[in-house]
Amino acid sequence: MENLSTYYQELIHTLTIEKNQLNRTIHIIGTIRLLLVIGALLLLYLFYHEGWQIIVGIILLFGLPFIGLMIFHNRLFFKRKYIDTRCELVSNELKGLDLDYQAFDGGSEFIEGGHSFALDLDLFGNKSLFQAINRTVTVEGKKRLATWLKQPLDQKNDIYQRQEAIQELAKQPEQFQHFYTNGKMAQEESNSLHKMKDLSQETSFFSQSTFWRIMIWVIPIGWILLVIGHVVAGIAEKWFGIYIAFCLVVGYWRAKEVNRLYQSVDKMELIFNGYANLIKCIEERDFSSSLLRQLKQCFQRNNQSASVSLKQLSHHIGALNQRFSLAGVLLNLFCLRDIRHAIALERWRERHQSDMLSWIETLGTFDAFYSLGNFAFNHPKYVYPEIADTYFQMQGKGLGHPLMKADICVTNDIDIPRKPWFLIITGANMAGKSTYLRTIGVNYLLACTGLPVCAEKLVVYPAHLVTSLRTSDSLSENESYFFAELKRLKMIIDRLQSGEKLFIILDEILKGTNSIDKQKGSLALMKQLIANQSCGIIATHDLVLGTLEQEFPEQIKNFCFEADIQNEELSFSYRMRPGIAQNMNACFLMKKMGITV
Repeated sequence: MENLSTYYQELIHTLTIEKNQLNRTIHIIGTIRLLLVIGALLLLYLFYHEGWQIIVGIILLFGLPFIGLMIFHNRLFFKRKYIDTRCELVSNELKGLDLDYQAFDGGSEFIEGGHSFALDLDLFGNKSLFQAINRTVTVEGKKRLATWLKQPLDQKNDIYQRQEAIQELAKQPEQFQHFYTNGKMAQEESNSLHKMKDLSQETSFFSQSTFWRIMIWVIPIGWILLVIGHVVAGIAEKWFGIYIAFCLVVGYWRAKEVNRLYQSVDKMELIFNGYANLIKCIEERDFSSSLLRQLKQCFQRNNQSASVSLKQLSHHIGALNQRFSLAGVLLNLFCLRDIRHAIALERWRERHQSDMLSWIETLGTFDAFYSLGNFAFNHPKYVYPEIADTYFQMQGKGLGHPLMKADICVTNDIDIPRKPWFLIITGANMAGKSTYLRTIGVNYLLACTGLPVCAEKLVVYPAHLVTSLRTSDSLSENESYFFAELKRLKMIIDRLQSGEKLFIILDEILKGTNSIDKQKGSLALMKQLIANQSCGIIATHDLVLGTLEQEFPEQIKNFCFEADIQNEELSFSYRMRPGIAQNMNACFLMKKMGITV
């Protein structure tokens, strides 16, 4: 972690030096442009009475270098914006090493109370696992990453393939930073994907019309013939006025259809240009992992790269954006510019109608992969788990929670060698039971997503994870806490009975009823889970569940988190120990607070 912190600090220092040099260059170029303007004005003042040839010469002499410097100036401003954006990312990553992820999107819109584990494991929202991982810069990428976390892989080969891709990207942080910076500068709109779907479904009008395909050549040829006739044969100037009127009628005869086409791509120029830049970042790289190579091939169609094609589309949209400018109106009169770009846009859509959405989906997949690779890079001490072949196995050493600081995170082991098998965890309040359950759940999720885990070693079988740690009542559905919990447990039983392979994590089951019913129900539930050949962990304050180990010595093992009381002082080791908890701290804490027990 110290080396990682040094890396980010040195990168910030390097970017700051580069920005300072760039600022000096921008200042020098700006000064030269100002001097060119002053020089041009001075010479025009001194030689204004000379012939027009001198005036034109002065304008060209100073104007051409001014335009060139202006273009160069704009590129320098773009480069400075790039450095600022990348420097902001690196600064936020440096904060992230101290678990400050506030600068990144936590995906609150993906919070789903009925999901199998998302709410219990704090998967989305502020200070969530998603916020720690998410560095996506496209809407599709963010959705893809959320889907991968909500629906982790359940096939060994798929997990290993994704591990290979993540390991490759984790070794190339500069590639990720370049991709992220380009994406942030593009500023994609949230509804851009819907606009693209609408664009792909539009019907063509101009490209299918023989009349318009001919007229885009007739109009400019007519101007050429008219000018030649005027120079050679002395055609009267009135014909120019007549031809201008004709060109106006033809050029704006189908303005309604041109506007409709423009509305379908309104404000999409910069978005497609941004997509093109992001795809170019990918096209320029050579990947070794089979999964990334296969994905990259999606960007090659008809011997033309996706980035070039999208740049062309962005150009056509930009031309339509300028159709009411002075230059746009003049060019429309002389060569039917609006119709030309409308035909080109429709032909592009016809050619790439099936490719466009595929490109964006593939880009979103790469976007999600870059986030996973960056997470792996930021956690160099994490290990990639081994994936077991048979249901069920989860054996690990030194598991810690990735959202806890390393200096305070107490690690623990887990050993579930076969099915059916349950760990019953007892212990006092605040001793660490719930944290342990979330630690196991989060690392299990990371493993099945293809990411490295916060552990010294881990072997898992990718069963479907189901948790019940944070059940709540629902006023809107007139549903009590106890009934909500029963629904959750029934969902687990139904999925087991349907043959689904689950890994189950429960915390204090049936706590919404009285103690007698709770004991009876908990014992019955545990026996049913064992009968259904399932595996998992259950944490409870109810020590009666500890007696099940005597009845099922080959399927149930007791562990506990103790509260140690010595010299009237309460302390916790947060270390899991074998056996049933002996010390409970509720009465002790009540006495400490002056409440008579």
